[in-house]
Amino acid sequence: MLRESAIAFDYEFDPATIADPVAPMHIPGGEMLRRFVDALFNHPGISLQTVRDEILDSLGPEALIDSCSVFGNFEMMNRVAEGTGIPLSPREIERQTDLIETLGLASP
Repeated sequence: MLRESAIAFDYEFDPATIADPVAPMHIPGGEMLRRFVDALFNHPGISLQTVRDEILDSLGPEALIDSCSVFGNFEMMNRVAEGTGIPLSPREIERQTDLIETLGLASP
């Protein structure tokens, strides 16, 4: 969804930047939003309160609400898919191979 949104808004976006905490994302507020997701996952050294305040100050309350909503939606979709045993189709895996390899998600 992020890749398609970037295309729709004509942003230069490299999915590899998701996993690289110092790579510029070329999306307004992208680095801050990446830190926000990391804080939501309790990554060491990242304060959720600090990043939340940065988003409020820099992007506004609507962006914070949107960010929380997107994060929550992805978490919900993953839990439903996992809980019901929905497998990824071979076609979908093939279509997403470049992204799966870029993010280091391929099975060993």
